Amino acid sequence: MQTKKTELWVGAFVLAGIVALLVLIFQVADVKSLGNRDSYNLTAHFDNIGGLKVRSPIKVGGVTVGQVNSITLDSESYTPVVVMAIDKQYGYFPETSSAAILTSGLLGEQYIGISPGFVDDDIEMLGNGDLIEDTKSALVLEDMIGQVLYSIGGDDK
Repeated sequence: MQTKKTELWVGAFVLAGIVALLVLIFQVADVKSLGNRDSYNLTAHFDNIGGLKVRSPIKVGGVTVGQVNSITLDSESYTPVVVMAIDKQYGYFPETSSAAILTSGLLGEQYIGISPGFVDDDIEMLGNGDLIEDTKSALVLEDMIGQVLYSIGGDDK
């Protein structure tokens, strides 16, 4: 009888370990829900996306309001095109809004920050599939270092 009780405890411990491992995997993968959230898509063209990836967060004032759906290259202008899924629970943004690729910390992950524009009687709201025209590309650390070194080297007269 003692061995059956021990086997039951070992089985419960193994099962709890598997559940804990699954929770850890979902936390690391940043899975919010298994179902599709109600969202709409916005598109933006950037000159340089740096290290932005699909599923990178979209933030407004530090609050995550969506994620990057896809990143493609425009075949005519050869600029990156980013499609963002914005959760409808956060509402719609004015067409005067801007999007910038920002970095968490000095070398952290990159995300898109949206700055909502002003709302006026003549200003419409961005809907599904609309384009954010005012964009600011990512700051690439290597380019900044190169500019500093170039400016220091150019001072020798």
